[in-house]
Amino acid sequence: MTAEGTRAGTVRAYVPADADAWDDLVARSVNGTMLHTRRFLSYHGDRFGDRSLIVTNPRGWPIGVFPAAEDPADPSVVTSHPGMTYGGLVHDGSLHGASMMRVLGEIADACRAQGFTRLRYKAVPPIYQSAPADDDVHALFRLGASRYRCDLAAAISLSRRVRVWSSRRQRRKRAEAAGVRTVEGWDDIAAYWRVLETNLGSRHGATPTHSLAEIEYLHDRFPQEIVLVTARIGDDLAAGNLFFAEGPVLYQRYTATTDEGRTMSASDLVIEQGIALASERGCRFYSFGTSTLDEGRQLNEPQYDYKISFGAGGVAHDHYELDLRS
Repeated sequence: MTAEGTRAGTVRAYVPADADAWDDLVARSVNGTMLHTRRFLSYHGDRFGDRSLIVTNPRGWPIGVFPAAEDPADPSVVTSHPGMTYGGLVHDGSLHGASMMRVLGEIADACRAQGFTRLRYKAVPPIYQSAPADDDVHALFRLGASRYRCDLAAAISLSRRVRVWSSRRQRRKRAEAAGVRTVEGWDDIAAYWRVLETNLGSRHGATPTHSLAEIEYLHDRFPQEIVLVTARIGDDLAAGNLFFAEGPVLYQRYTATTDEGRTMSASDLVIEQGIALASERGCRFYSFGTSTLDEGRQLNEPQYDYKISFGAGGVAHDHYELDLRS
């Protein structure tokens, strides 16, 4: 697709009949992951007012998709997408430079025509891109968007893992000496979810974002991409991590440990098993997720240092806002 061809393309609203074509585009895109698919987004049901858009070439074939919905906190704002960690304009590699500028301008026009006053845009961090695709960030700058939020995640580069702290190596040896063993498999999901709910409730006064029914529903749709690794001490489940395979990244979505597992450093072995799994799958990165609060203004330093201690480095998750009233 040439820039001239993209220039004649159009931006239109997504309709349910586009679902298969949408997911096909995500599969061959340079910056899309399972989170961008309609198979994933549809589990939200009617929780969000969907305002997604499709970019087509002159023949009507999709070359880009923009997952978006009304902001639940402010119906005058459209955001990409409130049910996703990152959003962005996912495309097949044909949108770059001037063509990206034109298409994002058309997306802004489409949102403006629907009565929205602001567009909030979650850029896809580079580690999730299969090829460089930051043209949208440059286009947003030129359109006058401002960065209103910057979260910080920790991720391990599997081709160049930096120094692992000595404390981590000691804890791994402790777990191995205690006979902690790791298991990959979905059969323990219900038992693990009980540990997760207990852990989040007692330590943080929180609940998982997904219910057990929701995570089982998602696993049915993505059996290869959603993976559970648990650790056992004898017959007792002591720790676990739930991973999402998101393009080039294996993302540690949920982690939990029992009191006994914490004493025996069981999570260290689960994380190392996850890192090995990421390498086996051909991923380029292993992500621990973000450690920021208050739209990035606060860093949970103990949590972030814990993640960094495994040989990780920082990855910014940038959020931009475009005023549609001008």
